[in-house]
Amino acid sequence: MTTITSSVHFQERKSALEKEHKILIEQKNEPQEIVGNGIYDRYKNPVVTAAHIPLNWRFDFNEKTNPFLQERIGINAAFNAGAMKWNGKYLLAVRVEGIDRKSFFAIAESPNGIDNFKFWDKPCVIPQTEDPDTNVYDMRLINHEDGYVYGIFCTERKDPNAPKGDTSSAVANAGIVRSKDLVNWERLPDLISNTGQQRNVVLHPEFVNGKYALYTRPQDGFIDVGSGGGIGLGYVEDMKNPVVKDEKIIFGKQYHTIYELKNGLGPAPIKTSKGWLHLAHGVRNTAAGLRYTLYMFMTDLNDISKVIHVPAGHFMGPEGIERVGDVSNVLFSNGWIEDEDGTVYVYYASSDTRMHVAVSTVDKLVDYVINTPADTFVSAGSVQTIINQIEKNNAI
Repeated sequence: MTTITSSVHFQERKSALEKEHKILIEQKNEPQEIVGNGIYDRYKNPVVTAAHIPLNWRFDFNEKTNPFLQERIGINAAFNAGAMKWNGKYLLAVRVEGIDRKSFFAIAESPNGIDNFKFWDKPCVIPQTEDPDTNVYDMRLINHEDGYVYGIFCTERKDPNAPKGDTSSAVANAGIVRSKDLVNWERLPDLISNTGQQRNVVLHPEFVNGKYALYTRPQDGFIDVGSGGGIGLGYVEDMKNPVVKDEKIIFGKQYHTIYELKNGLGPAPIKTSKGWLHLAHGVRNTAAGLRYTLYMFMTDLNDISKVIHVPAGHFMGPEGIERVGDVSNVLFSNGWIEDEDGTVYVYYASSDTRMHVAVSTVDKLVDYVINTPADTFVSAGSVQTIINQIEKNNAI
């Protein structure tokens, strides 16, 4: 009798789990019901969460070895996803973090870019170097003109020079893989840079004078930026020997701005007729801790080291439930997709917990970046900018 009762409970629980998961995956997503800022439309529901992770990754469905149908492998968060269009589908290379604090990458696929994201059968298998990664995260996907899809991600290892008893100090660098099918990944050597640790490295999608161009973010330590910070640009001759040369900061930190403490590039830039559109994150310190927001800028079409337009302030900041999570008050993006019709899907994570989407167009983003007033860096200048707009409207 006990065996029969247990078996019934197992099957009922399994059916309930599958039903709940199916409802979540197939839930339709819609734009928020607000007029908005005219730049983008945020969507109501997160597109990927820890609950989206396939059930057979988390549960042992063998009744003999898991009679209570307990979750055996817990997932804490799904966030900071790279993105690209692939075979007509919208793909996210999601950073999945287990409750053991280890992150890994897994591909989630959607037919429309806004909902119905389903994970591929298995997580990505990333080959190891001679010095294995302790943790990996925040992969940027870049479809480069050399024919490969590159995945540039942060690889973290324990700091070998940490004092005895220090079990938290780490060293960060850029790991590099490439693929032709997004299933089989070739591991290349980690980036070699002489400017300190690297946690945010992005590959430019085109060759520049026959070289690979990489946007970097050098910093002195794993947490502390020190004398580093800012978005750098350097060049690599051969990705099999990724030594970055001629590295210089093209967008530095600035006092009393949203990128006062540090800043780094998000996804690879989008090419437009007016210039290269960039999406980045800026960090400032507050009494409540670090605040991460997203901002945009444009670089010259023919000289990617030349910043030509920078709207004042942030492009997106955390709102509502986005403010709450493992690391609260944070927005971070390392993936966006430009569709064939000019639609742009901006994928962003909130509070290191879940993934969202906002939808815009290339035309809207170019207009925003070029025509939004620049920061004057002083309060009086901000007031004058508002007065100028008031007078312009009065003259209509």
